[in-house]
Parts: sequence; C-alpha cells; structure tokens
Amino acid sequence: MGRIKIVDLELKLHVGVTDEERATAQRLLVTVDMDFDFTSAAISDRITKTIDYFTVAQRLLQFGEGRSWKLIEKLVNEIADDVLSEFQPQGVMVEIKKFPIPQAQYVSVSLTKTRGSQSLKKAAWGIR
Repeated sequence: MGRIKIVDLELKLHVGVTDEERATAQRLLVTVDMDFDFTSAAISDRITKTIDYFTVAQRLLQFGEGRSWKLIEKLVNEIADDVLSEFQPQGVMVEIKKFPIPQAQYVSVSLTKTRGSQSLKKAAWGIR
C-alpha cells in the first residue's frame, strides 16, 4: 500500500462558533494523507492509474466556496468523506490546523476514515 500526501495546503474558509468569527475567512492548513495502491501507476508511469494530487488540491481549494462551518470537527469530517467518495483511496487521514489562540502555535483536529467505515456509518443511519 502506498501513500499520497498533501501537507499544510493553505485554505481560507469561514469557520467559527460565532457569526462574527465566521464573517471573515480564516487561514487554515489542511493535510490530506491518502492510502492508495499505486503499483499500476509506478509500472505504467500513467497519471490515470493513481490519485492526481493536483486535482485533489484544486478541489480542496474550492471546497469552501459559499459555505461556512461552526466547528472544524464538522469540516474535517466533510473533507474526509469528499476525498473518499471522489478519489477512492482505501483510507484517508485529514488534519486541519487553525490559529485561534495567540499563545499556541495552532489547534488541530484530525480524522482517519476508510472506505469500509464510510459504508458502515451510512448503513447505521439507513442511508444508501
């Protein structure tokens, strides 16, 4: 199993508990770590046999257009679900870093999901 990783992609998103905090886009750093068997790509040297990390990054850069979140916990969950469904890695870890506390380097939330866990969650909620 291989890994494709985008580290600290800078996004400007509207995230915050209060309306005032969400009014202005905030700088977030997003890391996406995807488990993917890219053996076929390594042999063939073809981009179509792997996850195109540029396409993933472009999707993330547009992810928040016209949207806002109160919690980065919800945002990290939505990004993980989106990457799993759109790019089909076997698993994904997403970490979001936010900078709300001047005395701290950052606050982060991370979530790991696999394709199987997404199906189980949907089944538990009766979603197809």
